[in-house]
Amino acid sequence: MYVNKMSDDQLNRPWTAEAISSEDVGKKEIVQFLQENASSQFLHEHKLKGQSKNVAKTSKKDALINYYNQMFETKAFKGKADDVYNAANAAATAEMISDKAAALKLEHAAKDGSQEVPRFTKRILKKGDKVNFCKKGDIARVWYTGKLESGTVFDTNILTGKKKKSAMPLSFKVGAGKVIRGWDEALQTMAVGEKAEVTIEPIWAYGKKGLEGKIPPNSTLVFEVELVGVE
Repeated sequence: MYVNKMSDDQLNRPWTAEAISSEDVGKKEIVQFLQENASSQFLHEHKLKGQSKNVAKTSKKDALINYYNQMFETKAFKGKADDVYNAANAAATAEMISDKAAALKLEHAAKDGSQEVPRFTKRILKKGDKVNFCKKGDIARVWYTGKLESGTVFDTNILTGKKKKSAMPLSFKVGAGKVIRGWDEALQTMAVGEKAEVTIEPIWAYGKKGLEGKIPPNSTLVFEVELVGVE
């Protein structure tokens, strides 16, 4: 166990560049240090979650050293933003669902045996009211912009210029299959007023077929979604 000496945005390096490159420091030690001190998002992005021995086996030491240095350079330390449910099996499957409501949903699912690995991640851009959470069966009203991973916008209901006054939030019944599954699931982790960036894997988006003329097959999609109301 490493002693975490983290202040608000700093953490002391336990190894020098020379030491970490030597045989005295093994891959498993580096993985353990990263898992104990890096943010959940950083671990997810670099595929460092899971049992440390397994991560060490499948990782090259040069890559782990690079992640070690990158964590300090970007100050990607564990903190309050990582307030995600962390009980048996739930932390691995939660994968960056960043609010307590979503984590609680996973906890209940794990207990009744119906847990499924989420196929989306969410980054909160603006917090909601923390009271009026969207539920299955609600009519949600949202503003959204959808992009490919390349940044290309393929759809939005946010208008500009003269058309701005005629723009209307999209309304749909949550959990009824009216939209892609990633949306149905992500909206059920949001509260009114919340704005989030939701990244959806192909299996919960348009899958192998894509959407002709707009979305290529097997595309991961990135949506900026603002929940403005529920009924």
